[in-house]
Amino acid sequence: MSTPTPLTITASDERHRPELEQLWTMFRHEMTAFTGTLPDKHGRFRQERLDAGLSKPGWSAQILHLGPHPVGFAVIRGLDTKEHVISSFFIVHGARRSQIGRAAVTELTAAHPGWWAVAFHDRNEVAANFWRTVATELDRSCTFEQRDVPGRPELPSDSWVRFCVR
Repeated sequence: MSTPTPLTITASDERHRPELEQLWTMFRHEMTAFTGTLPDKHGRFRQERLDAGLSKPGWSAQILHLGPHPVGFAVIRGLDTKEHVISSFFIVHGARRSQIGRAAVTELTAAHPGWWAVAFHDRNEVAANFWRTVATELDRSCTFEQRDVPGRPELPSDSWVRFCVR
């Protein structure tokens, strides 16, 4: 048995765009099962959140690696506000069920103590179970609520979890 490769999390910039765009396409493709969203006429999915994570103040895009392998990302917003939001989070299938996601969320939130929020789709049972478990482990008094998706009345409501990391 080989020694596990450590997880590294890197704050991204334009140099990381090709890797992030590839991971973003996988993420958005996976989300189509729950949103019904289709790619544009060029076969691309919207990526405003990824673009913001690479360029807007208060936002951050983080890329996750196991050794040389990019295995996921997190896009965070609200780093300049009281409540930080994990706007997008993705781990490739081959790295799931190995505690990588849990380790990444723990490290990302510990770097910015305070209030955090994450939206997820209840129909995405794997993600819903992941966020309920991780949030509860980080903060036993975390809260859950349903919120409509702004400007998208055709979509089912999002579930939101709020938790505090000290």
